[in-house]
Amino acid sequence: MTHETSRETPTVPAAPDTAACAAALEVATAYCTPALLNHSIRSYVWACAYAADRGIEYDAELLYVAALLHDIGLVPQFDSHTVAFDEAGGHVAWVFGAGAGWPVERRQRLSDVIVRHMWDSVDVREDPEGHLLERATGVDISGRNADDFTAGFRAEVLARYPREGLADEFLACFRDQAARKPDSSPAAAIRSGLAERVLAKPHPLES
Repeated sequence: MTHETSRETPTVPAAPDTAACAAALEVATAYCTPALLNHSIRSYVWACAYAADRGIEYDAELLYVAALLHDIGLVPQFDSHTVAFDEAGGHVAWVFGAGAGWPVERRQRLSDVIVRHMWDSVDVREDPEGHLLERATGVDISGRNADDFTAGFRAEVLARYPREGLADEFLACFRDQAARKPDSSPAAAIRSGLAERVLAKPHPLES
């Protein structure tokens, strides 16, 4: 059965009220640029709205922390010279989870969700949070599946969390990662034509 996207404008979700979520926002605010921070928050928003429309059950705290930390491996302080940024981010998140008092299994889940956001697709039945983050980051970076959301909702989200020059900044990060780590996921993304999709005018989220 084909799912019909709801035409109702959803509400921009608030962050879950937990200590881990507050700490994740504090970490992302301290280390990410304004563009990457807003991208991370928007990724959570798109994910929640998509899940609500599709009736997908998920762990809101896990998804929020993963969304806020999913690009932490791109920032200079956590950039790895040996593994791709998504893998590096997964390791940072595992350590974050330990500091938050999460059990080992939950720390590993957090790491997996972050690593999988760069996969081509994630099975929602096996990993709903990974599926939601993979889809949401694709929406926010390249505008893939932007028509999952109404124009009104897209405009509301972008007004609240502006893009702040994300396209140029993100491509610079990915090109740098690709040059230093040619076997990494950013290198594969650049080879697949990411730049053309990200720099499309107007961006699908804004059209």
